[in-house]
Amino acid sequence: MRLNKYISHCGICSRRNAAILVKDGKIHVNDKIEINPSYMVQEGDLVVYQGKLLTIEENLVYILMNKPKNTVTTLSDENGRMTVRDIIGEKVKERIYPVGRLDKETTGLLLLTNDGDLATKLAHPSGEVKKFYRAVLDKPISEEDITKIRNGVILEDGLIQVDGVDMVKDSNGMEVGIELHSGRNRIIRRIFEHLGYHVARLDREYYAGLTKKDLKRGWWRHLNAREVIMLKHFTK
Repeated sequence: MRLNKYISHCGICSRRNAAILVKDGKIHVNDKIEINPSYMVQEGDLVVYQGKLLTIEENLVYILMNKPKNTVTTLSDENGRMTVRDIIGEKVKERIYPVGRLDKETTGLLLLTNDGDLATKLAHPSGEVKKFYRAVLDKPISEEDITKIRNGVILEDGLIQVDGVDMVKDSNGMEVGIELHSGRNRIIRRIFEHLGYHVARLDREYYAGLTKKDLKRGWWRHLNAREVIMLKHFTK
């Protein structure tokens, strides 16, 4: 097994981030720094990160969280802010990590797992995993700007095309539903800021076929077997 894949199967991070750890010289194999993510881990190899021997997680965990506001999408925070790991606490012993990110102010669906393969496939742009958000704006949006978003908006990092956008019924233009598969940083907030709007609230209501049904804000639950199979179908 390639080293970056081995690390992801140990529940440390995704394969992509594992490759970064390796290239940065953070991984030791048999007491030597290994900087090649494609190194083939052999039976008997000792792979160490931060002084801890890494072993492959046998118990795969899949958790769906309805992330509350003012919570950072990390396992720990040097500034002492509330993290998604703090919400789960000690109820889950496995080292799980978030798939993708929601910024501190954004609420809604977040998947956490120690399945490195699945996390990598869900996060990769080629998977085109659909996400649906509801944005509450500081002022009513015009039909003209809805059309601009629908046709694609050019930001500093290139053209952004959404999969769908429309005003939420009976919201007087103050709320917008937006569907997309892009994983670029703060993409929805940047789209509206580009057009002169401030996003007062942003909530992810749908992710890769999963919804918030019966999941209150700040709560989490394990996915059932059917949902795990569905997620893996998304990433074929």
